[in-house]
Amino acid sequence: MTDLTHPLERLVQRAELLMARIEAALPQPLSAPDWSASIAFRYRKRSNGRGGLEPVRHVASLGLNDLQEIDGQKEKIQRNTEQFVDGLPANNVLLTGARGTGKSSLIKACLNEYAPRGLRLIEVDKDDLTDLPDIIDMVSERPEKFMIFCDDLSFEDGEPGYKALKSILDGSVAAATPNVLIYATSNRRHLLPEYMKENLTYTHTEDGEVHPGEGVEEKISLSERFGLWVSFYPFSQDEYLTIVAQWLASFGVSAAAIDAAKPEALIWALERGSRSGRVGYQFARDYAGKHAAGH
Repeated sequence: MTDLTHPLERLVQRAELLMARIEAALPQPLSAPDWSASIAFRYRKRSNGRGGLEPVRHVASLGLNDLQEIDGQKEKIQRNTEQFVDGLPANNVLLTGARGTGKSSLIKACLNEYAPRGLRLIEVDKDDLTDLPDIIDMVSERPEKFMIFCDDLSFEDGEPGYKALKSILDGSVAAATPNVLIYATSNRRHLLPEYMKENLTYTHTEDGEVHPGEGVEEKISLSERFGLWVSFYPFSQDEYLTIVAQWLASFGVSAAAIDAAKPEALIWALERGSRSGRVGYQFARDYAGKHAAGH
């Protein structure tokens, strides 16, 4: 009897170990973070393939008044965000255009503006968009309003995140929660690479109408699922200098010094090959730090 018991016990132990390994490999539901730890969270995949939300400890302290020369874009985004926070109908948003013109900064400024009223942000990398349904399920019963933030979004043909985002934006059951919106930024308006050969797929009807081919239609279809498009454009020289002046003032530089800094600001932009808001901010940091140090 004893001889038979030992092999049976060993078999049970091995079975239990095997079941534990299988359970560890199975997909696990997302565990909720400490929602009081921050107003912004990042979704991160760990080495074991499981994802989780990590609080952002130091959120950029941008305010809406810090952003200059994008008043039209600011009004659209702020209005949509306020409707969302107030529980009114609002749209998913796609912000497109030139680099460094304030797309991501505007989203962060809106977060800071409306966080006291319950707005929260979850940043999700495009490679993790396949996990969006799980993220949405986790927050669907929360009282806060959540912006799912996808920065610098673009896809190559066949990427799994493309279809996942398209499904969410198309009104799937998983996305039908009123406390979640997608806010995405991109340098590409259609989010996918476009090639000259695709122009050959356009067809013409007898009355002269032009119809895009299936490949072009597919590329347009994702961006069209965003209800609100907001476009950003390169700044003129005067707009660039206005942005520089605003940032210099925020660093405590005097009005006389700001006026004297204009030639340096233009040379800085020429060397960088861009008059973007980001370049203006970087110049202001350099100039303010250099002069504060007495150089």
